[in-house]
Order: sequence, then structure tokens, then C-alpha cells
Amino acid sequence: MEKLNIDYTAVAINSGGRKGHVKTEDGKLDFEVSMPKEIGGDGEKTNPEQLFAAAYASCFGGALGAVAGKTSLRDSEVKAKVHLGNYGPGSFGLAVDIEVKIPHAESLEHAQKLAEAAHEVCPYSKATRGNIEVKVKAVE
Repeated sequence: MEKLNIDYTAVAINSGGRKGHVKTEDGKLDFEVSMPKEIGGDGEKTNPEQLFAAAYASCFGGALGAVAGKTSLRDSEVKAKVHLGNYGPGSFGLAVDIEVKIPHAESLEHAQKLAEAAHEVCPYSKATRGNIEVKVKAVE
């Protein structure tokens, strides 16, 4: 594995797991978390999957900017859908669908090529590659 030269480290602390509290060491995030209703929680607060989706979409958007070249990303959107599921009793997993909307791309095919290029350089995509299923699709 290639050695990473660290430029920044984010630190988050959780107490209470999915029914608890999370905060960052710098105090910029500080909130309660809860389980989604779909898996037996109250659904009243954010959850790890929403946080992962927000982080992945933001990171992927940055990667898209890095590969866009002369293509304007004005009005572009990255939607990350993080799915929580299971492989059987007691075996849980994630999958991600990323939808990229680039209104100023030459064509939908060009937008797809940009999305695939972003997927190659996005740190979240690199971290998940080979670990979970991630589908990347350009949409109109």
C-alpha cells in the first residue's frame, strides 16, 4: 500500500453508538444521533448513513471540480444515496449510488465520463473501492 502524506486529520468522538452523541474535536459538529425508523429507531435525528452520504457527496463534488477541465459545473449537483442493508442475520453492509447532474456538459455521455473520472480520484471512492458496491451515474 502506498504511504499517505497526511495534510489534515478530522477527529470525531461518539458516545452511545447509533442512539448517542457525536462531536468533532474542534467543536464544529456537536449533535445527537438516532437510528432510522426503517431499522427500529425513532428517526428523530440524523444517522451515520446520512452523515456518510453528505460527506461522500461533498467530497465527490470536489473531485468533479478537479476533473471538469473547461466544463462549467454551474448548477451541477452530486447526490449520494447510501443504502444500509444486510447479508443475513447479524451481517450488515453499505452500498452507494452516486448521481451526478452536470447541466453544462456537452452531453450526457460527457457528463458520465466526468463522473467516472471523479470516481477515480475522489478520496471516498478510493476508500470504498473493493469494499462496497458504488454505482456512479450521470443523470439529466
